[in-house]
Formats: sequence, C-alpha cells, structure tokens
Amino acid sequence: MPEPRPCALLLSSAQVVTVDDGRTVHTIGSVAVDGDRIVDVGPAREVDARWRARRRVDCRGRAVVPGFTDAHTHLFQSLARGIGDGLAIWPWLNRFMWPYAIHLDTEDARLAARLGAVEAARAGITTVVDHHYAPTDPGTVLAVADAIEEIGLRGAVARGMLGDRTEVAAARGLPEALYRYGTAEELDLTRQCMAERGPDARVRVWPAPLNLSYGDRDLVRGAAALAREHGVRWHTHCSEGAKDPVSHAEAYGVRPVTWLAREGLLDDRATLAHAVWLDAEETEAVGAAGAGVAHAPCSNAYLASGTMPWRRLREAGAVVALGTDGPSAGGRQDMFEVMKQTLFAQRLDTLDPAAVRCEDALEAATRDGARYTGLADTGTVRTGALADLAVVDLTGTALQPVYRAVSALVYAARAADVVMTLVGGRVVYEDGHCPGVDEEALRAHARERAGRLVERAGFGALTEPWRHVAGRPGRAS
Repeated sequence: MPEPRPCALLLSSAQVVTVDDGRTVHTIGSVAVDGDRIVDVGPAREVDARWRARRRVDCRGRAVVPGFTDAHTHLFQSLARGIGDGLAIWPWLNRFMWPYAIHLDTEDARLAARLGAVEAARAGITTVVDHHYAPTDPGTVLAVADAIEEIGLRGAVARGMLGDRTEVAAARGLPEALYRYGTAEELDLTRQCMAERGPDARVRVWPAPLNLSYGDRDLVRGAAALAREHGVRWHTHCSEGAKDPVSHAEAYGVRPVTWLAREGLLDDRATLAHAVWLDAEETEAVGAAGAGVAHAPCSNAYLASGTMPWRRLREAGAVVALGTDGPSAGGRQDMFEVMKQTLFAQRLDTLDPAAVRCEDALEAATRDGARYTGLADTGTVRTGALADLAVVDLTGTALQPVYRAVSALVYAARAADVVMTLVGGRVVYEDGHCPGVDEEALRAHARERAGRLVERAGFGALTEPWRHVAGRPGRAS
C-alpha cells in the first residue's frame, strides 16, 4: 500500500453532501484539502488512508457542504437592522432606505461591510454579491471590498449607479440627494474601481445600475459594456415591486426585461435581483439568455413584494441563485433560512408541495450560486475545486434524528449550526470565532456608529420600543 501523501487539512468522517454532477452524498465521508484546493473526497475509510494531514478534524455528526453564495445582499444596511418594519417596498425605500443611504458615510459603510462579512462567514457563506450604493465614491467602494476580503470571503462589490435622473425616477419620488454623479461619471468611476480590483482580486467590482425600472438606459448599456470589457457580471434590481415594470412600460412603451433582450443586453453576464414581476415573454427571454436571477424570498416576504416564478424561470433556462437581500429586509444573513423560505413560498404560491424540493434549494444556494457569479471552481465538493466549504453540526436536538442530511440542512439547520467555514482552504470561521477579528470590539463600534446614524437621519420614530397598533401607542421605561 502506498505511503499516505501530505495535506494541510482532513475533514474526516462527515456526511459529505457534494452537490457534484452526480449529486453524490457520502454518508461517512472525508474531504482532504491542500493549499486552496480540495485534493480528495470520498468514503472516509479510503480518503483517510491516502492522506497524512497536518490537521485532522473529526467531523462525526457533522455535514460538509459547499460554501454558500449570497447572490444579492446589501452589507451597508447592517447598521439599520430591524428599522422600517411593516412597510411595503416603496414606502420602505422612501421613508427609510433612501434617507439611510443619504446619511451614510465612508466609515459607516466600511464598518457595516465588515460586520456583515463576519455574519456571513459565521453562516457558512463563502461568496457574496454585495450591491453597494451608499456612498459610491471610489474610496468607499474599495474600502468595502477591502473589508469583505479582510474577513476572507470572495465575491463582488456591485457598485450601485443611478446616473442621470430620469422622469420615471422623479415621478416615483427618488430624492435628488441620491444623484451625486451623472451617467458618464458613474461609468468612469466604476471603471476606475474595476481597474483597482482586477482579475487576481478575491473580491471584484461589478457595474450595477441600481434599478431597471427607473434607471438611465444609457447607464445600463454602459454597465453591460463594462462587464464584457472586464470579464465580469453586471447586476441590477429587476421588477421587485409590481409597479416597477408598469412604470417602465408607461414611460418607454416596453417592459424592462423585454427592452434588455431587444437591446442585446440580456446574456449570461446579466444578474437580476428579485425578478418577481416578469411576464411570460420576459421569463422566456431571461431563460433563453441564460441570465442569472437572485431569488430573495425572505426579503420578498418581509416587504410583501410577491413571489418569484421559480419553476418557470428554471424551466426556461435561467440560472436561479439565492440571496438574503441584506440585514435590513429580513433580519439575518442566513442561507438556511433562505433555502427553507424558498420551499415554503413556492409551495404556498403553487399549492404544490413538490414545486420545489430541498435538493433544489441546496443546489441554488451552492452550485447555481457559483454559476451565477461565474466562479466555476466553487459550489461543489469535488477534487480540484476551490476549498470553499461549510461544516455544519447536525447533532443538535432540533435536528434529531437525521435520516437525510439534505433534508436536515434545509428544513432544520440554521446559521448558528455552522461550526467551520473555509474559503480557498483558509479557515475564516471556527467554533464561534473569526480568526484575527475582535468581534466584541466590532459589535461595540457598530452599535456606536449606528446610534449616531439613526440620530443623524432622524429615525427616532422608527426605533420606538413598541410601534402603534390600531392607534394604541407603545410605552417605554
């Protein structure tokens, strides 16, 4: 028998849910990691015999899964968790989110991104697409990217752009204070940021028109061109609210996704957040283009925005990934919660308990997230893939008994059950701590900055201990 080969890390005797092409599950499996790659995966008895690890982790009672991709989040919103409850999407934006964004400064954004990245790492999220639009000067955008990378995650900061103020934006009440740059300047600033974070960066910069329904059309054209030029994706909010495609059609005579397709802008570089209110023609166009859609069911439920046509989009050929939509529109960056809500929302919408299976949700959170971001070497547990992994404890009372690991992960597990997260073979979270991060100091700093921000933005009424219910005021002592 040949001598065991050396490797850096051996995750031994786990339930290994690979989400590979064969959807293999090793009920007693091991994963060997060396450098930034997975070098072996298979039955524990075989893998353990082939490797001599510098560190061996006994993973009995645990699952090893691909690290999750959060395909649409807003880390800058971490300082405003829990404010704005009970509002539909447009009142929520106008009364809360736009004022919040206007009053944010660079240090707020950097700190919020760091806090959000730690939360993500603790939840087994290894890749994030952070749609950042407050503030968007190059210094702040690059500071946010640095903060995410310092925690150890990979992904993209999608630089939110508004450009020239359109008639649709004015009619829908977007405040003029949001409009800091015209279209040409937005594209130039994004190009500068993209040049600073080139192909070798773990966190890239993507162009990201803020919203298809009210954004400048030349800005969208320019964003798609920048994405092609730099070999990345581009990102935007798409038909999240019912009024979004209607307002675009009233202004231009065509729905937004139909316009994208006619302009030749809809391809596999386009990543559309939400896509709740698509008609049949738009759904077929997204699928035919192989474009990506970030489904954010917790946010859609929180804001009562509607339910994305999951089955129709997937059957049409779209790449459907999952997103948390950030801490302000649902509370937590917890992909377990997002997977579970995906199942429940679709089943309620279709009245079909087989509309989405737990396997579908796990695929969307892992391998489809990798396809969505263009990171081909992530999203599965297979030899040669990047070692982006989450280790999940399945021994808790709420998970017993574990008949099927996939079912336990989607229905019963939560972010708090993650015990280890690796990105490129580096441990970014383990047993309650992110290495090199003083989380207590980070939380204290976040609370301090958030308090100042709430006061500056005039959000006192939104932070009452008990909000009015049927005319009855709350009391605080």
